[in-house]
Amino acid sequence: MLNALTELWSPAPATAVDWLRELSGEDGLTGFMPPAMPDAAWVLNALYEHERGPADLTYHEHHQAQIAEGVVEPHMIGDFDLDAVSVTMGGGLGRAEHPGPGRRRLRWAELAERVGDPIVPDGLLPCFRCFPSATKDDSWPLDIIPPTEGALDRETWTRLIGLLVEHSGPDTPCVAFFGPATRRFEDYETVRVLTGRLGDAAVLYDDPETCFSPSNVWAADHSWCFCTDYDLWGTKVAGSPELIGTLLNDTELEAVRLPWAA
Repeated sequence: MLNALTELWSPAPATAVDWLRELSGEDGLTGFMPPAMPDAAWVLNALYEHERGPADLTYHEHHQAQIAEGVVEPHMIGDFDLDAVSVTMGGGLGRAEHPGPGRRRLRWAELAERVGDPIVPDGLLPCFRCFPSATKDDSWPLDIIPPTEGALDRETWTRLIGLLVEHSGPDTPCVAFFGPATRRFEDYETVRVLTGRLGDAAVLYDDPETCFSPSNVWAADHSWCFCTDYDLWGTKVAGSPELIGTLLNDTELEAVRLPWAA
């Protein structure tokens, strides 16, 4: 994968992100969140549910039971027991994909209808604060795998790139930016920016230097841009009304408008 990535995507100068820094007014630590250009929508990361139905335990209850049985060790920082004061919520950070047989994709809209919560509450972005009625004491039921933060899941990434290719063409010059958060905040000074063809964007997902999808990808002509923020469960796509309409109407993606975050 490293050879494929280096053959298809070349390092770009750090100044390639200057336009996006000015546009967003952000430092890019967790990604540059663009405004509408002139339109925008949020593509939601996938949730998965066990096909056999609801579990009686939450992730936190299951984890505490494993500690009590000696199956796992508590998380200790010196003499401090972190598990005694924290909640095991479920989910995680970084790349994800379909978990395999026995699990099905659970649409955000389906879960919202089931529990009576909005898909995304007014004023919020797609994040761990969504679906409070689906959790118990902030912990998800064990039969649901909530979205991961900071990266598109593989299936959503593949579909989003495919729709962008249909919209702009495979030869569209693109730029990809990996913010410091995708490198675990180990290097704040080195800006990782790559340039290549949109049709070759699939290999970016498996960049061996990180376990996250890119923070930002945009067309070199600035006709569209998307941002996957390190702290969120969704990716904001900004571009033309035609592009945004395509995303909203696609049956494979799950995308929504958030007027307060356009």
